Amino acid sequence: MKKNIPDNPAAAENLQQLPGIGPAMTADLQLLGIHHPRQLTGQDAYSLYEQLCQATGSRHDPCVIDVFLAAIHFMEHGEARPWWKFTTERKQALAQPSESVRRTH
Repeated sequence: MKKNIPDNPAAAENLQQLPGIGPAMTADLQLLGIHHPRQLTGQDAYSLYEQLCQATGSRHDPCVIDVFLAAIHFMEHGEARPWWKFTTERKQALAQPSESVRRTH
């Protein structure tokens, strides 16, 4: 079943309307205090990932960063891209010294 992503990020009323976000990722975001799509605007995917790992006490798959990047990108730019389109960006960012990791989408 194809996900019904709104044309306009402002129309997103719940997290599961965002690219890559399903029930499990919704629960993860809610654990971090993010309950509405607009709360993702201005967030840093790498920081959210670290917070999630700390909150759960386990290291999550780095692809979670890609999902965060996709959702944030949609909310900030209105472009729905699949999470795997952010994998190369994440790998390049993580290969750099930690001080220089920045959102580049």
